[in-house]
Amino acid sequence: MNLRSIDLNLLTVFDSIMTEGNLTRAADKLGMSQPAMSNALARLRAAVDDPLFVRSAQGMTPTPRARLLAGPVRQALDLIQAGLRTRRRGEVFDPASSTRSYLISVEDYGETVIMPRFMDWLMQSAPGVRIRIRPEPGLTLSRKLGDGTVALATRYAAPQDSELNVRHLLDESFVSLVRHDHPSVGDSLTLAQYLSLPHVVFGRLGRKGIRGSVVDAALRGMGLKRDIVLQVPGFQSMPVIVRNTNFICTMPRRMAQVYAHHYRLKALKTPLELPPLPVYLVWGKAMDADPEHEWLRSSFYEICQRL
Repeated sequence: MNLRSIDLNLLTVFDSIMTEGNLTRAADKLGMSQPAMSNALARLRAAVDDPLFVRSAQGMTPTPRARLLAGPVRQALDLIQAGLRTRRRGEVFDPASSTRSYLISVEDYGETVIMPRFMDWLMQSAPGVRIRIRPEPGLTLSRKLGDGTVALATRYAAPQDSELNVRHLLDESFVSLVRHDHPSVGDSLTLAQYLSLPHVVFGRLGRKGIRGSVVDAALRGMGLKRDIVLQVPGFQSMPVIVRNTNFICTMPRRMAQVYAHHYRLKALKTPLELPPLPVYLVWGKAMDADPEHEWLRSSFYEICQRL
């Protein structure tokens, strides 16, 4: 294939459809109309001589060829972005020569969804940089962010602290997971089915307890409740349990897609109107003037915009 024969803008279209799994969401993310997105996909299909995506009940399912292309295309787009950023700041800071270490505080969503993509990009752009990740208790996190011990943190709620800066990273929707051969759930999920199934849930939900979750708040507003049979301390164990039982779990969409692929689970639209889950990036104001830190947080933000 002659690279000059391909409009490289089509790679951003491919990447967006691959990450969103839905043509309408991909178009919205790129600020395109749906007809324009469909036209771009048709041109890309012709260029690579493969359908790339097939419509299914779950959205746009990638073909084997698309799965092979996904990694190289993402890496290429990230490297282009890194090159533009390095050129703009090259006189102040050269990421490629940095050997700095950073501590980043993320929970299981960040570990599963953000950090693999971020680290893949980082090793291309700044191979000498080293990262440690760990969750930090809320009582100590503000102090460690303020003094720079923790470089960055991701949180579901924006902290109210005058010494910290907060930037909105992304909004997450929710989907539900069941095992691929579930005896009573097919390719869609009704509210009646959702309520009839045993649920495994993320149990660390603060002072309000498990009934304070967005799912249970929505159900309570309808005069309903689900059958919670198991609470676990984090999202990561939920799909493992679902894979081996007839349970169902509900979790952030991007995270669920990772587990659905690895554990052969079905990711289905949750039959409830749920508010989006915001994810925020937080850092200490004392780090604003540090050019390396500014590069790190800007890079982290830009990677999240491509998830």
